[in-house]
Amino acid sequence: MNPSRRYLLISPCRDEAQHLRRTLDSVAAQSVQPAAWVIVDDGSTDETPAILEEYARRLPYVRVVRRTDRGRREVGPGVVAAFYAGLKTVRLEDFDYLCKLDTDLDLPVRYFELLMQRMESDPRIGTTSGKPWFVHPQSGALAPEVCGDEMSVGMTKFYRVACFKEIGGFVRQVMWDGIDCHRARMLGWIAESIDDEAVRFVHLRPQGASQKGIWTGRLRAGFGQYFMGTSPLYYLAVAAYRLPAHPAMIGSVAMLWGYFRSWLKNLPRYDDREFRLFLRSYQRACLRMGKRAATARVNAERAHLWRASRREADARHDRSPIARHGLEYDLAPNAAEIVADHSDSFSARPGLQSLS
Repeated sequence: MNPSRRYLLISPCRDEAQHLRRTLDSVAAQSVQPAAWVIVDDGSTDETPAILEEYARRLPYVRVVRRTDRGRREVGPGVVAAFYAGLKTVRLEDFDYLCKLDTDLDLPVRYFELLMQRMESDPRIGTTSGKPWFVHPQSGALAPEVCGDEMSVGMTKFYRVACFKEIGGFVRQVMWDGIDCHRARMLGWIAESIDDEAVRFVHLRPQGASQKGIWTGRLRAGFGQYFMGTSPLYYLAVAAYRLPAHPAMIGSVAMLWGYFRSWLKNLPRYDDREFRLFLRSYQRACLRMGKRAATARVNAERAHLWRASRREADARHDRSPIARHGLEYDLAPNAAEIVADHSDSFSARPGLQSLS
């Protein structure tokens, strides 16, 4: 394998027997195989463990980490905790790319190859993905999920390892998959998803379709936007734009209720003032000039930050060869230790702040 294309997949999963084989088969068919794939069974009670055991025998790069059953599915913090339980079993410095991959996807055969080609062509791209499509419940035809070009999608977050480290990894809350892209952009990286047929994939469980129903999923999305620091005006505009999207009207109403109910309850928000100021400035620009133009402007304005951070990284690399090994990431290889210590993150993150 080309050493510049060593990519690591980490897949938190729980009770995914219905879709798991399609994801496993689509990764096994990739034109460029992963260097390693850590699948974290987060307390499954269905046939998921048996399926994982079967594929672990067949695919040499698959490793399964098992966590005890917490008694419920926990979207957001639970997914991120499971992700880190998998990350702790490897040395991140052994890889060039990292992908948090869901196990309810059907990927095209050149998916990862094409993403790496794109990132090789532009070193500023820190995170990228294709676009998710789903089977529409009424027409039965494939339809695109609503997702902006300025974000890599949460179900397949493909990262340059250097970018993932610089943003500090994932926040343990529902909007982890929004905060990461905005933080990357704030630091001068480019975050994106590509609307190209060659990297479109099928999402077997549509985005926001919570295990308890789409209403619950959209409520959760509204809370996540509140937590991240999204401005009320911007979120009203987003909800209005998404009115026709499936499920028509109901989805937008649930999103807004999730946001404003959180505001009324004075729930904690993401405690990073610099980030929230950047986010709201970016959102105001999106309302004024459109998201595409606003994103292009921010990317141009922050290019100098990326160049400066690359110079600093190169200087550190030259001064200290030992630092290249990242010994602070060389964490417990024993799966039993992972289960016992899954709450620790390899990177300290800001805490929470009550809304004043």
